[in-house]
Amino acid sequence: MTEQVYSKEPSSILMVDDTPANLELLTTMLKARGYTLRAALSGKLALQAARNDPPDLILLDITMPEMDGYEVCAKLKSDEKLKDIPVIFLSALSEPKDKVKAFGAGGVDYITKPFQFEEVEARVETHLELCRQKIRAQETYNKLCELEKLRDSLVHMIIHDLRSPLTAVSGALELIMEDTKNTLSPDSVVFINEAIKASKKVIRMVSDVLDASKMEEGKMMLKPVKCDLVGILEEGISGLKSLFEGRDIRFKHSDSPVKVLADRDIISRVVQNLLANAIKFTARNGGLIRLEIRANGNRVRVNVEDNGPGIAPEYRQKIFEKFAQVELRDGHQRYSTGLGLTLCKLAVEAHGGRIGVDSEEGKGSTFWFELPVNGPENREGAARPAIHDKGEK
Repeated sequence: MTEQVYSKEPSSILMVDDTPANLELLTTMLKARGYTLRAALSGKLALQAARNDPPDLILLDITMPEMDGYEVCAKLKSDEKLKDIPVIFLSALSEPKDKVKAFGAGGVDYITKPFQFEEVEARVETHLELCRQKIRAQETYNKLCELEKLRDSLVHMIIHDLRSPLTAVSGALELIMEDTKNTLSPDSVVFINEAIKASKKVIRMVSDVLDASKMEEGKMMLKPVKCDLVGILEEGISGLKSLFEGRDIRFKHSDSPVKVLADRDIISRVVQNLLANAIKFTARNGGLIRLEIRANGNRVRVNVEDNGPGIAPEYRQKIFEKFAQVELRDGHQRYSTGLGLTLCKLAVEAHGGRIGVDSEEGKGSTFWFELPVNGPENREGAARPAIHDKGEK
């Protein structure tokens, strides 16, 4: 662990006033308190001094020739290198409008002349301490960001290495089932089928983590093609058929294809995740899942409705957050334990679409997403995805 050592050097203060007597008085008083002091007799000299060697704090008069204190402060705040330096106005102007203008220019405090030195000292030290705390907070934040990045890299590496052996396990179990299904006992068949389903579920979770990370980092380029949402939903139902186990699945759609310009593989993953969620939260006996496609002008909406326990209003956005876990009130069952819904949100929004959930506790949920028929609009400055209009695969 790295220990942060903060500098013990005295804080530096730049005093700006066109009256030498005022500068001399402040210098005498503040120097006795251990501060490093510099003085400037004009706004122009103050800006030059600050750019050459930025101080920790500036005491700034307002009424000066050529460039007043308001203009000096505004120029300081427009400079990326100097904008965070606290500026305390020190002026004989005492009207509220003068103080409002000073704060509007970027000042952090205002002291009227004639002043009590104890007040000046207290306010100077207060704002210097605030700056020190801000610096410490930023350093802590930067360190946390580095640790989070390290954690994400480690998780990504481990999960990436898990995918190959998991795929091998799933494939081996399927081969065992094919080769020996006529000789296995009924219980063994059940056990192997459960193992196959579990391994496929873990593989999907691994893929969700890897793909969500790519989308967050902007490293996953879309490959839009003209694809049929009806076919994608039918494939999703077929692929998860082994998980239905007594649940009723109903798919309402038109007889004609519903085409959108989208990355077929990614949208298929969205459908699979939403359907798997619906299966997870409906009962095996009496569970009903409805799928529906609605075309509305230049957008298409897909609904995945279940008659499960439903989701409380305060959790309906949270469940789409990364690694969010939502406890359902009945039985404290957790709704989401991974990145499935996060992946759905990232994928749909990458296509220029929207995703959400409508739900009523005790009466089920409807997860939905909308996609633009003509694909995601190209944003200015963003890389344009490669588009392959080759029809349905």
